[in-house]
Amino acid sequence: MPSDTRPLPPPTLAPPPHQQPRRRLVPLLLTATLLSLSACGNGSATGEGGQSVRQQAPAGDALNLRAVCPPTVVVQSSWFPQAEHGALYQMVGKGYRSDAKHKTVTGPLVASGVDTGVQLQIRAGGPAIGFQQVSAQLYADRSITLGMLNTDELVGQSATAPMLGVVAPLDLDPQIILWDPRAHPDWNTVSDIGQTDVRVLYYSGVTFMGYLLGSGILRASQVDGSYDGSPATFVARRGQDAVQGYATNEPYAWRYEVPQWGKPLAYQLINDTGYPNYANVLGIRASDRDKLDACLHKLVPMVQRAEVEFVKNPATAIDVMLAANNAYRSSFHYGRPLAEYAVRTMLALAIVGNGSDQTLGDFDTGRIAKLIGILAPILKGQNKPIKDGVAPVDVVTNAYIDAGVGLPANR
Repeated sequence: MPSDTRPLPPPTLAPPPHQQPRRRLVPLLLTATLLSLSACGNGSATGEGGQSVRQQAPAGDALNLRAVCPPTVVVQSSWFPQAEHGALYQMVGKGYRSDAKHKTVTGPLVASGVDTGVQLQIRAGGPAIGFQQVSAQLYADRSITLGMLNTDELVGQSATAPMLGVVAPLDLDPQIILWDPRAHPDWNTVSDIGQTDVRVLYYSGVTFMGYLLGSGILRASQVDGSYDGSPATFVARRGQDAVQGYATNEPYAWRYEVPQWGKPLAYQLINDTGYPNYANVLGIRASDRDKLDACLHKLVPMVQRAEVEFVKNPATAIDVMLAANNAYRSSFHYGRPLAEYAVRTMLALAIVGNGSDQTLGDFDTGRIAKLIGILAPILKGQNKPIKDGVAPVDVVTNAYIDAGVGLPANR
């Protein structure tokens, strides 16, 4: 396989039952599965999983957050629970509760088996908040401590809803353009697609498409922003189209969970086309930095270590994710085989990784500067103002990162 086309980590489990692909709540080919779902419940339930607690952190200890953080650290996530949110669910302790009405998980915030003395609440995003941007949600609800958002959103909202990224559990964005390698055996990269008239389906409004068009990688005449997340059109057209997706989802889900397709897919990361976005960054309202400074000095290294722990042994955190999704009773399906595939893929493709140094979770400010350079003319052309003279220091900081936390070289 050519080096520019990402190989798929092989599945280690038998194909799972049919489940709905992620990211959008849409009609699927698998209507029987959707019909079996009940409406959202209104109650809450105590989860049986979560991280075990070996001890309580004493006052003043590096793992005690009680004196420096809010009593409940509230995190607004970008979607329903999934492996890309692994660091957060790794920190949920035993005795947590899932609230079906509000789509939240709340429990002891546990760091490496130690009770930190505060609670952690993870709120589902996407349809759970009416598809609002996470930055907008943080400005609408001041009870939220941290939000999960991409760096292109940090740049795009720098004038209207300024946020500051404090840790990047994912080093690369898992977004991809995918295709059927049997229908298009001569494609190795997204640039190859741009040399054809083949249609490229994508979610309307994604910022990276402006980059792919502006750089000439794709052409306006071939892109179609009507994609809704369903494999139906791709299947009906027998794989003739290219489609936006996620390396952590569609290559497995469409092969093993959509019997009408059931074949391998090829893809390239959007990152590898030259768009250096960070996904699922945890950020704060920029104006809250002084108030949260002492908290972040302790909390951010916990998030870094939690991500390392999660990819090493994800089972307990996946249990929490699956139980929460089940409690929410939404149209979003997520099974263990897909979650485990996502973890393998994030490691294999360095989506979770140390970047150019030995540290997991820090920001490469050169990448951020490049991203700002890409986005500034695109957003100006879309009449979306950004902060005048915005620089990396305005949107991200490594001030709270523990440089000693990273994935081992021999993982």
